[in-house]
Amino acid sequence: MSKGKLKKVFPGGNTCRGFFSYYEHIINPDATRILVIKGGPGVGKSTFMRYIGEKMLELGYDVEFHCCSSDNGSLDGVCIPSIGVALLDGTAPHVVDPKNPGVVDEIIHLGDYWDEEKMVKNKEAVLRSNARVGRLFKIAYYQLAEAKAIKDELDSYYAEAMNMAAINGIIHDIAKDIIEDTYIQFNKKAKDRHLFATAFTPNGQVHYLDTVLDGVKKLYFIAGDAGAIGSQVVGTIAQAMHMHGLDTEVYHCAFEPTAVDLVVVPAMKVAVLKEIPGIDFKLQDVPGLKKIKISYLNQYLDEYIMALYEEEIKCAHERLHSAIGRAISYIAAAKAEHDLMEQYYIPAMDFEAINAKRGEILARILKYAEEFK
Repeated sequence: MSKGKLKKVFPGGNTCRGFFSYYEHIINPDATRILVIKGGPGVGKSTFMRYIGEKMLELGYDVEFHCCSSDNGSLDGVCIPSIGVALLDGTAPHVVDPKNPGVVDEIIHLGDYWDEEKMVKNKEAVLRSNARVGRLFKIAYYQLAEAKAIKDELDSYYAEAMNMAAINGIIHDIAKDIIEDTYIQFNKKAKDRHLFATAFTPNGQVHYLDTVLDGVKKLYFIAGDAGAIGSQVVGTIAQAMHMHGLDTEVYHCAFEPTAVDLVVVPAMKVAVLKEIPGIDFKLQDVPGLKKIKISYLNQYLDEYIMALYEEEIKCAHERLHSAIGRAISYIAAAKAEHDLMEQYYIPAMDFEAINAKRGEILARILKYAEEFK
Protein backbone atom coordinates (compact mmCIF):
# COMPACT_ATOMS: atom_id res chain seq x y z
CA MET A 1 0.00 0.00 0.00
CA SER A 2 1.42 3.36 -1.02
CA LYS A 3 1.44 6.27 1.39
CA GLY A 4 -1.15 9.02 0.94
CA LYS A 5 -0.36 12.53 -0.25
CA LEU A 6 0.08 15.30 2.34
CA LYS A 7 -1.09 18.85 1.64
CA LYS A 8 -0.17 21.63 4.06
CA VAL A 9 -2.12 24.89 4.26
CA PHE A 10 -3.00 27.62 6.75
CA PRO A 11 -6.70 28.09 7.64
CA GLY A 12 -5.99 31.40 9.39
CA GLY A 13 -3.34 34.10 9.39
CA ASN A 14 -1.77 37.07 11.15
CA THR A 15 -2.70 39.82 8.71
CA CYS A 16 -3.01 43.58 8.33
CA ARG A 17 -6.63 43.09 9.46
CA GLY A 18 -5.60 41.21 12.61
CA PHE A 19 -6.17 37.46 12.90
CA PHE A 20 -8.17 36.43 9.83
CA SER A 21 -9.80 33.02 9.53
CA TYR A 22 -11.01 30.89 6.63
CA TYR A 23 -11.71 28.11 9.12
CA GLU A 24 -15.15 27.42 7.65
CA HIS A 25 -13.43 26.17 4.48
CA ILE A 26 -11.50 23.35 6.15
CA ILE A 27 -14.41 20.99 5.50
CA ASN A 28 -18.05 21.22 4.39
CA PRO A 29 -20.63 21.41 7.20
CA ASP A 30 -22.37 18.27 5.83
CA ALA A 31 -19.22 16.19 6.41
CA THR A 32 -19.21 12.62 7.72
CA ARG A 33 -17.78 13.73 11.07
CA ILE A 34 -16.20 16.91 12.46
CA LEU A 35 -14.39 16.43 15.74
CA VAL A 36 -13.88 19.73 17.58
CA ILE A 37 -11.06 19.50 20.13
CA LYS A 38 -11.16 21.83 23.11
CA GLY A 39 -8.64 22.45 25.89
CA GLY A 40 -5.91 24.82 27.02
CA PRO A 41 -2.37 25.32 25.67
CA GLY A 42 -0.08 22.34 26.03
CA VAL A 43 -2.86 19.78 26.60
CA GLY A 44 -1.99 17.87 23.42
CA LYS A 45 -4.57 19.02 20.84
CA SER A 46 -2.07 19.34 18.00
CA THR A 47 -0.30 16.07 18.87
CA PHE A 48 -3.70 14.32 19.02
CA MET A 49 -4.60 15.52 15.52
CA ARG A 50 -1.14 14.96 14.00
CA TYR A 51 -1.01 11.34 15.23
CA ILE A 52 -4.31 10.51 13.55
CA GLY A 53 -3.32 12.36 10.37
CA GLU A 54 -0.03 10.49 10.11
CA LYS A 55 -1.72 7.13 10.70
CA MET A 56 -4.22 7.83 7.92
CA LEU A 57 -1.37 8.86 5.60
CA GLU A 58 0.38 5.56 6.31
CA LEU A 59 -2.84 3.74 5.37
CA GLY A 60 -2.85 5.45 1.96
CA TYR A 61 -5.35 8.26 2.55
CA ASP A 62 -4.62 11.77 1.30
CA VAL A 63 -4.52 14.11 4.28
CA GLU A 64 -4.46 17.87 4.80
CA PHE A 65 -2.55 19.42 7.69
CA HIS A 66 -4.04 22.82 8.49
CA CYS A 67 -1.08 24.52 10.14
CA CYS A 68 -1.12 27.18 12.84
CA SER A 69 0.21 30.57 11.68
CA SER A 70 1.10 31.51 15.27
CA ASP A 71 3.06 28.33 15.99
CA ASN A 72 4.94 26.61 13.17
CA GLY A 73 5.02 23.28 14.94
CA SER A 74 1.30 23.08 15.72
CA LEU A 75 -1.81 22.16 13.77
CA ASP A 76 -5.16 23.94 13.75
CA GLY A 77 -6.80 21.03 12.01
CA VAL A 78 -6.49 17.77 10.09
CA CYS A 79 -8.78 16.90 7.19
CA ILE A 80 -9.22 13.57 5.38
CA PRO A 81 -11.21 14.73 2.34
CA SER A 82 -12.01 11.35 0.76
CA ILE A 83 -14.00 10.21 3.81
CA GLY A 84 -15.28 13.62 4.89
CA VAL A 85 -13.64 13.66 8.32
CA ALA A 86 -11.90 16.56 10.05
CA LEU A 87 -10.41 17.25 13.45
CA LEU A 88 -10.36 20.93 14.44
CA ASP A 89 -8.78 22.93 17.24
CA GLY A 90 -11.84 24.69 18.65
CA THR A 91 -10.06 27.14 20.96
CA ALA A 92 -9.36 30.88 20.55
CA PRO A 93 -8.67 32.71 18.29
CA HIS A 94 -10.60 30.36 16.00
CA VAL A 95 -13.45 29.34 18.29
CA VAL A 96 -15.48 26.52 16.75
CA ASP A 97 -18.78 25.21 18.06
CA PRO A 98 -20.85 22.37 16.61
CA LYS A 99 -23.30 23.44 13.89
CA ASN A 100 -24.91 20.01 13.55
CA PRO A 101 -24.29 18.41 16.99
CA GLY A 102 -24.40 14.64 17.10
CA VAL A 103 -25.16 14.02 13.43
CA VAL A 104 -21.93 15.64 12.17
CA ASP A 105 -20.10 17.58 14.89
CA GLU A 106 -18.99 16.56 18.34
CA ILE A 107 -16.69 18.03 21.00
CA ILE A 108 -13.70 16.24 22.48
CA HIS A 109 -12.71 18.15 25.61
CA LEU A 110 -9.14 17.40 26.67
CA GLY A 111 -9.81 19.47 29.78
CA ASP A 112 -11.48 16.31 31.10
CA TYR A 113 -7.97 14.88 31.50
CA TRP A 114 -6.30 17.54 33.64
CA ASP A 115 -5.77 17.71 37.40
CA GLU A 116 -7.78 20.74 38.51
CA GLU A 117 -5.86 21.12 41.76
CA LYS A 118 -2.57 21.46 39.94
CA MET A 119 -4.09 23.93 37.50
CA VAL A 120 -5.56 26.18 40.19
CA LYS A 121 -2.16 26.52 41.89
CA ASN A 122 -0.88 28.31 38.78
CA LYS A 123 -4.00 30.43 38.20
CA GLU A 124 -2.35 33.85 38.58
CA ALA A 125 0.63 32.93 36.42
CA VAL A 126 -1.64 31.56 33.68
CA LEU A 127 -3.82 34.69 33.71
CA ARG A 128 -0.75 36.96 33.47
CA SER A 129 0.78 34.91 30.69
CA ASN A 130 -2.46 34.73 28.73
CA ALA A 131 -2.91 38.51 28.95
CA ARG A 132 0.69 39.01 27.80
CA VAL A 133 0.16 36.77 24.74
CA GLY A 134 -2.93 38.75 23.77
CA ARG A 135 -1.10 42.05 24.17
CA LEU A 136 1.87 40.93 22.06
CA PHE A 137 -0.44 39.89 19.22
CA LYS A 138 -2.18 43.28 19.40
CA ILE A 139 1.19 45.02 19.02
CA ALA A 140 2.03 42.76 16.06
CA TYR A 141 -1.25 43.71 14.40
CA TYR A 142 -0.53 47.42 14.96
CA GLN A 143 2.71 46.93 13.02
CA LEU A 144 0.87 45.13 10.21
CA ALA A 145 -1.78 47.88 10.09
CA GLU A 146 1.06 50.42 9.74
CA ALA A 147 2.54 48.23 6.98
CA LYS A 148 -0.83 48.30 5.19
CA ALA A 149 -0.72 52.12 4.93
CA ILE A 150 2.79 51.89 3.47
CA LYS A 151 1.73 49.11 1.08
CA ASP A 152 -1.21 51.23 -0.11
CA GLU A 153 1.20 54.06 -0.89
CA LEU A 154 3.52 51.68 -2.74
CA ASP A 155 0.64 50.17 -4.73
CA SER A 156 -0.47 53.65 -5.78
CA TYR A 157 2.80 54.27 -7.65
CA TYR A 158 2.48 51.03 -9.61
CA ALA A 159 -1.22 51.67 -10.31
CA GLU A 160 -0.39 55.08 -11.78
CA ALA A 161 2.36 53.65 -13.98
CA MET A 162 0.57 50.49 -15.13
CA ASN A 163 -1.02 50.00 -18.55
CA MET A 164 -4.28 48.42 -17.35
CA ALA A 165 -5.49 47.65 -20.87
CA ALA A 166 -2.51 45.30 -21.21
CA ILE A 167 -3.32 43.73 -17.82
CA ASN A 168 -6.91 43.12 -18.89
CA GLY A 169 -5.50 41.45 -21.99
CA ILE A 170 -3.44 39.07 -19.82
CA ILE A 171 -6.53 38.19 -17.76
CA HIS A 172 -8.56 37.55 -20.90
CA ASP A 173 -5.87 35.40 -22.54
CA ILE A 174 -5.26 33.20 -19.49
CA ALA A 175 -8.96 32.70 -18.74
CA LYS A 176 -9.66 31.88 -22.40
CA ASP A 177 -6.72 29.45 -22.52
CA ILE A 178 -7.99 27.55 -19.46
CA ILE A 179 -11.65 27.51 -20.47
CA GLU A 180 -10.91 26.31 -24.03
CA ASP A 181 -9.54 23.08 -22.54
CA THR A 182 -12.74 22.22 -20.65
CA TYR A 183 -16.43 21.62 -21.04
CA ILE A 184 -18.27 24.55 -19.46
CA GLN A 185 -20.96 23.44 -17.01
CA PHE A 186 -23.29 26.40 -16.65
CA ASN A 187 -25.86 24.25 -14.81
CA LYS A 188 -23.35 23.18 -12.16
CA LYS A 189 -22.96 25.09 -8.90
CA ALA A 190 -19.21 25.43 -8.57
CA LYS A 191 -17.50 25.21 -5.20
CA ASP A 192 -14.87 27.71 -4.11
CA ARG A 193 -12.62 26.93 -1.19
CA HIS A 194 -10.61 29.70 0.50
CA LEU A 195 -7.41 29.18 2.53
CA PHE A 196 -3.83 30.46 2.85
CA ALA A 197 -0.72 28.84 1.36
CA THR A 198 1.56 31.34 3.13
CA ALA A 199 1.58 32.98 6.56
CA PHE A 200 3.48 35.35 8.84
CA THR A 201 4.68 33.07 11.62
CA PRO A 202 7.15 33.22 14.55
CA ASN A 203 9.76 31.91 12.08
CA GLY A 204 9.05 34.59 9.49
CA GLN A 205 7.06 34.25 6.29
CA VAL A 206 6.42 30.55 5.67
CA HIS A 207 4.82 28.86 2.65
CA TYR A 208 3.59 25.41 1.63
CA LEU A 209 3.23 26.13 -2.09
CA ASP A 210 5.03 22.92 -3.03
CA THR A 211 2.32 20.78 -1.39
CA VAL A 212 -0.56 22.95 -2.66
CA LEU A 213 0.71 22.79 -6.25
CA ASP A 214 1.50 19.07 -6.12
CA GLY A 215 -0.54 17.51 -8.94
CA VAL A 216 -0.76 20.69 -11.04
CA LYS A 217 0.42 20.05 -14.62
CA LYS A 218 0.15 23.57 -16.04
CA LEU A 219 0.98 26.80 -14.22
CA TYR A 220 0.46 30.42 -15.23
CA PHE A 221 2.91 32.60 -13.29
CA ILE A 222 2.30 36.34 -12.90
CA ALA A 223 5.70 37.94 -12.30
CA GLY A 224 6.37 41.56 -11.35
CA ASP A 225 6.67 44.17 -8.62
CA ALA A 226 3.07 45.42 -8.80
CA GLY A 227 1.75 43.02 -6.15
CA ALA A 228 -1.78 44.40 -5.88
CA ILE A 229 -2.25 44.25 -9.65
CA GLY A 230 -0.87 40.69 -9.68
CA SER A 231 -3.49 39.77 -7.05
CA GLN A 232 -6.16 41.44 -9.18
CA VAL A 233 -5.15 39.26 -12.15
CA VAL A 234 -5.29 36.01 -10.13
CA GLY A 235 -8.49 36.96 -8.29
CA THR A 236 -10.32 37.89 -11.50
CA ILE A 237 -9.31 34.60 -13.14
CA ALA A 238 -10.50 32.70 -10.04
CA GLN A 239 -13.91 34.38 -10.35
CA ALA A 240 -14.07 33.60 -14.08
CA MET A 241 -13.35 29.91 -13.46
CA HIS A 242 -16.02 29.79 -10.76
CA MET A 243 -18.57 31.46 -13.07
CA HIS A 244 -17.84 28.83 -15.72
CA GLY A 245 -18.77 25.99 -13.36
CA LEU A 246 -15.26 24.96 -12.29
CA ASP A 247 -14.47 24.21 -8.66
CA THR A 248 -11.61 26.37 -7.38
CA GLU A 249 -9.16 26.42 -4.49
CA VAL A 250 -8.39 30.07 -3.77
CA TYR A 251 -5.31 30.88 -1.67
CA HIS A 252 -5.20 34.33 -0.16
CA CYS A 253 -2.40 36.78 0.60
CA ALA A 254 -0.80 36.36 4.04
CA PHE A 255 -0.65 40.16 4.40
CA GLU A 256 -3.98 41.29 2.88
CA PRO A 257 -6.35 38.35 3.39
CA THR A 258 -8.97 39.47 0.86
CA ALA A 259 -6.37 39.59 -1.94
CA VAL A 260 -5.56 36.44 -3.91
CA ASP A 261 -2.10 34.93 -4.46
CA LEU A 262 -3.04 31.64 -6.10
CA VAL A 263 -5.96 29.79 -7.63
CA VAL A 264 -5.91 26.06 -8.34
CA VAL A 265 -8.48 24.42 -10.64
CA PRO A 266 -8.22 20.76 -9.53
CA ALA A 267 -10.32 19.27 -12.36
CA MET A 268 -8.03 20.88 -14.95
CA LYS A 269 -4.78 20.38 -12.99
CA VAL A 270 -4.15 24.06 -13.68
CA ALA A 271 -3.07 26.92 -11.40
CA VAL A 272 -2.45 30.66 -11.63
CA LEU A 273 0.13 32.03 -9.18
CA LYS A 274 1.43 35.56 -8.67
CA GLU A 275 4.93 36.41 -7.50
CA ILE A 276 4.86 36.67 -3.70
CA PRO A 277 7.35 39.06 -2.04
CA GLY A 278 9.49 37.45 0.64
CA ILE A 279 8.90 33.90 -0.62
CA ASP A 280 11.89 31.89 -1.87
CA PHE A 281 10.20 29.35 -4.13
CA LYS A 282 11.45 27.66 -7.30
CA LEU A 283 8.73 26.68 -9.78
CA GLN A 284 10.92 23.82 -11.01
CA ASP A 285 10.52 22.15 -7.60
CA VAL A 286 6.78 21.52 -8.11
CA PRO A 287 6.43 17.74 -8.58
CA GLY A 288 4.85 16.74 -11.91
CA LEU A 289 4.64 20.29 -13.32
CA LYS A 290 4.97 20.04 -17.13
CA LYS A 291 4.26 23.52 -18.45
CA ILE A 292 4.84 27.05 -17.12
CA LYS A 293 3.58 30.20 -18.83
CA ILE A 294 5.01 33.43 -17.40
CA SER A 295 3.50 36.90 -17.76
CA TYR A 296 5.86 39.77 -16.85
CA LEU A 297 3.87 42.75 -15.52
CA ASN A 298 6.88 45.09 -15.25
CA GLN A 299 7.03 45.46 -19.06
CA TYR A 300 3.70 47.34 -18.87
CA LEU A 301 4.95 49.98 -16.41
CA ASP A 302 5.50 53.52 -17.67
CA GLU A 303 9.26 54.07 -17.30
CA TYR A 304 8.88 57.85 -16.92
CA ILE A 305 6.48 57.55 -13.96
CA MET A 306 8.60 54.84 -12.32
CA ALA A 307 11.71 57.04 -12.63
CA LEU A 308 9.82 60.06 -11.29
CA TYR A 309 8.93 58.22 -8.07
CA GLU A 310 12.07 56.08 -7.80
CA GLU A 311 13.12 57.46 -4.39
CA GLU A 312 9.60 57.25 -2.95
CA ILE A 313 9.23 53.64 -4.12
CA LYS A 314 12.59 52.66 -2.66
CA CYS A 315 11.75 54.34 0.67
CA ALA A 316 8.31 52.69 0.80
CA HIS A 317 9.86 49.24 0.21
CA GLU A 318 12.30 49.81 3.10
CA ARG A 319 9.57 51.05 5.47
CA LEU A 320 7.32 48.14 4.52
CA HIS A 321 10.08 45.59 5.13
CA SER A 322 10.82 47.19 8.53
CA ALA A 323 7.16 47.22 9.67
CA ILE A 324 6.63 43.58 8.69
CA GLY A 325 9.88 42.63 10.43
CA ARG A 326 8.67 44.26 13.65
CA ALA A 327 5.34 42.45 13.38
CA ILE A 328 7.06 39.08 13.00
CA SER A 329 9.26 39.80 16.04
CA TYR A 330 6.12 40.38 18.16
CA ILE A 331 4.47 37.22 16.80
CA ALA A 332 7.65 35.34 17.83
CA ALA A 333 7.52 36.96 21.29
CA ALA A 334 3.88 35.88 21.66
CA LYS A 335 4.86 32.32 20.74
CA ALA A 336 7.64 32.33 23.37
CA GLU A 337 5.17 33.52 26.02
CA HIS A 338 2.63 30.92 24.90
CA ASP A 339 5.30 28.21 25.28
CA LEU A 340 5.85 29.45 28.84
CA MET A 341 2.13 29.16 29.56
CA GLU A 342 2.08 25.58 28.25
CA GLN A 343 4.50 24.62 31.03
CA TYR A 344 1.72 25.26 33.57
CA TYR A 345 -0.64 22.86 31.79
CA ILE A 346 1.65 19.98 30.80
CA PRO A 347 2.37 18.64 34.33
CA ALA A 348 -1.37 18.66 35.09
CA MET A 349 -2.32 16.45 32.14
CA ASP A 350 -3.05 12.71 32.13
CA PHE A 351 -1.49 11.96 28.75
CA GLU A 352 -2.05 8.20 29.08
CA ALA A 353 -5.78 8.78 29.19
CA ILE A 354 -5.54 11.23 26.26
CA ASN A 355 -3.61 8.62 24.22
CA ALA A 356 -6.33 6.05 24.97
CA LYS A 357 -8.96 8.52 23.75
CA ARG A 358 -6.86 9.17 20.65
CA GLY A 359 -6.80 5.43 19.88
CA GLU A 360 -10.56 5.26 20.31
CA ILE A 361 -11.09 8.18 17.90
CA LEU A 362 -8.72 6.65 15.33
CA ALA A 363 -10.67 3.37 15.45
CA ARG A 364 -13.90 5.28 14.82
CA ILE A 365 -12.38 7.16 11.87
CA LEU A 366 -11.21 3.87 10.37
CA LYS A 367 -14.76 2.59 10.72
CA TYR A 368 -16.05 5.65 8.80
CA ALA A 369 -13.41 4.95 6.15
CA GLU A 370 -14.66 1.37 5.73
CA GLU A 371 -18.08 2.74 4.77
CA PHE A 372 -16.50 4.54 1.77
CA LYS A 373 -14.90 1.39 0.33
